[in-house]
Amino acid sequence: MALYVVIAVVVLVILFLASAIRILNEYERGVVFRLGRIIGAKGPGLIILIPMIDKMVRISMRLVAMDVPPQDIITRDNVSLKVNAVVYFRVMDANKAVVEVEDFLYATSQMSQTTLRSVLGQVELDDLLSERDKINADLQHILDEHTDPWGIKVATVEVKHIDLPVEMQRAMAKQAEAERERRGKIIAAEGEFQASAKLAEAADIISRNPVTLQLRYLQTLNEISAENNTTTIFPLPIDLFKPFITALEKKGSE
Repeated sequence: MALYVVIAVVVLVILFLASAIRILNEYERGVVFRLGRIIGAKGPGLIILIPMIDKMVRISMRLVAMDVPPQDIITRDNVSLKVNAVVYFRVMDANKAVVEVEDFLYATSQMSQTTLRSVLGQVELDDLLSERDKINADLQHILDEHTDPWGIKVATVEVKHIDLPVEMQRAMAKQAEAERERRGKIIAAEGEFQASAKLAEAADIISRNPVTLQLRYLQTLNEISAENNTTTIFPLPIDLFKPFITALEKKGSE
């Protein structure tokens, strides 16, 4: 009989220890309730609870990466598109994360979706595509303000993908092509202008110093001969033909 008593006592002790002892990892905290009243967050390490009296809720303090599912957005310039994002946050106050909100993960997800639709609905499509960093900062600031009473710190919000309608993609492609053509024409016109300016400067220098024309002529002959051409054209000054032209004009007048 005594043996059964000892075995029963050992079993009760084991059950007591199993229900009383909790081990929390370094990244975990345990929010302990005693008879329904919160007594604070415990951990990490070994935690001893009073069976049937204490209740513990585990909370992870690690950074959480939460995907925000694609949301239907209508921008300020009436463009319909789908946008998804990712939110990085962590629990800073385990007590608030348990007491102030029923499910902080679900609440943060819903708040992220509504904030994404609200903020992006106030910007135009061009701003959404070109000012992504500013929009991310606005989203992070608004979300952080709303989740702060829950003991949550939103570290970063990133807009991941913007799904544009096919018609809008075609229109933007045409606009980009037209912009590239415009820039090409401007660059070509600037090149022609610079070339004409340089030619005008060269002509002015040659007109003031005729020797430079002869040097350029010799350089051109050297370049032509270097290309193994069978035909070479020698330009002659028109002044050499003036006496003959004058004599022919006199004959014609007689």
